[in-house]
Amino acid sequence: MSDRLQNVTGLAPTAKVPAYDRNSLKAGILHLGPGAFFRAHFAPFTDGALAAAGGDWGIEVASLRTPDVADNLSAQNGLYTVLIRDTSGTTAEVIGSILKAHVAPRDSAGLLARLEDPAIRIVSMTVTEKAYGFDPATGGLDLKHPDIVADLANRHAPRGVIGYLVEGLARRRQTGIAPFTPLSCDNLPSNGAVLKRLVLEFTSRVDADLHRWIEANVPFPSTMVDRITPASTEATYADAERLTGRTDMAAIETEPFTQWVIEDHFASGRPAWEKVRGALMVEDVSAYEKMKLRMLNGAHSLLAYLGYIGGYEFIRDVMDDAALAALAYRHMHAAARTLDAVPGIDLDDYANELIARFANKAIAHRTYQIAMDGTQKLPQRLLEPACEALALGDRAETYAIAVAAWMRYAIGERGNGERYELRDPRAAEIAALIADIPRTGPAISAALFTLPGLFPKALTEHRAWSQDVSDKLEILIQDDRLPLF
Repeated sequence: MSDRLQNVTGLAPTAKVPAYDRNSLKAGILHLGPGAFFRAHFAPFTDGALAAAGGDWGIEVASLRTPDVADNLSAQNGLYTVLIRDTSGTTAEVIGSILKAHVAPRDSAGLLARLEDPAIRIVSMTVTEKAYGFDPATGGLDLKHPDIVADLANRHAPRGVIGYLVEGLARRRQTGIAPFTPLSCDNLPSNGAVLKRLVLEFTSRVDADLHRWIEANVPFPSTMVDRITPASTEATYADAERLTGRTDMAAIETEPFTQWVIEDHFASGRPAWEKVRGALMVEDVSAYEKMKLRMLNGAHSLLAYLGYIGGYEFIRDVMDDAALAALAYRHMHAAARTLDAVPGIDLDDYANELIARFANKAIAHRTYQIAMDGTQKLPQRLLEPACEALALGDRAETYAIAVAAWMRYAIGERGNGERYELRDPRAAEIAALIADIPRTGPAISAALFTLPGLFPKALTEHRAWSQDVSDKLEILIQDDRLPLF
């Protein structure tokens, strides 16, 4: 095993290295949630902006939960490798924009001190949808979410993302420091607006003056992020070592395509992200994010559920099935019919590009990984556009297939009796709903349609569509080998 990646001197010549002086770089961004998606997206964009235009926009990262990623980054002086894979081969880029890593459960006071520091002008996050404490039924705080419960009870010692943001902003207001800009990069529709609503609801319950100050002074720009990022494997680490000459336990792999659309509303400046290929600064991100959620993410979920229950490990394997690839393409076009025009985007070209990306043989994106957290993902990816499709007079058949596939997955058992974990925050509720229910399409669909706050009445009360879901679920229960629809 080679030495750990800790500096860029002496790296193998095949690796691209940062094009700026890291030793003089200071932190201007604190990022919550340094997972693979952040390392494949936000940090490389910032790395490119630093190379193009400089500025004190280095990143400190903080894990609010497990320490593994933060510890690996700390051991490597913040450096890590991005492997970019396609059918022509794999290239390596060493990213240098991360300067320090924190682990919140070990040093909450240290993290709060960084949130209060005026040098930190942006607090970004990739914490997954479920970490926000968002209740899709009300559009506000989930008052049963353990982090929300804990932070409302003890707001000055937070443990969740909303609690940390509120306490950091409160300290700045108290000491007369300008606010940071909270920047969500998670796959939530109108993620900035959702984050603002949650923060303001939280503060309305604990501090009316702080509530008014945040409402008047803190921008919450929305973003749309797109880059397929599989979980790292031993092959990831082996290829990173081969291409850099160093051991890298924070290495990640991704595809060549990358896109980031950002609303240009910041309290105290930002990096020159617009100078990096794939970044677009806009006034309103909604058209782009809706396109991505419905066409890319919706089709991804459809393929993940059908693929997983059909025995396919990776999305690229599902795409080898011509019928399933055609179904994904059909769903993308169904989703496109629910969209308004997207500036600068031809939706037919976008669908063709997505099909090629899904079929990329160099990207091993597990169906089981995409299938997780379904109750958090279905509303914006499938259920909302299904309602709109039905209102337009569309049969919404591909949406019925996707929902039936999720319901089949939610049973938690393959046709051969093999059990698997749903990996969903509402897994216990789902299991309780169907525990004593016959394994038939009508019975399972009727039970899951009652899951509180998930399915809109426009779907459950649409008799033809709900019957279509039931019929398709019955087919999937009878035959896991994915009969053609």
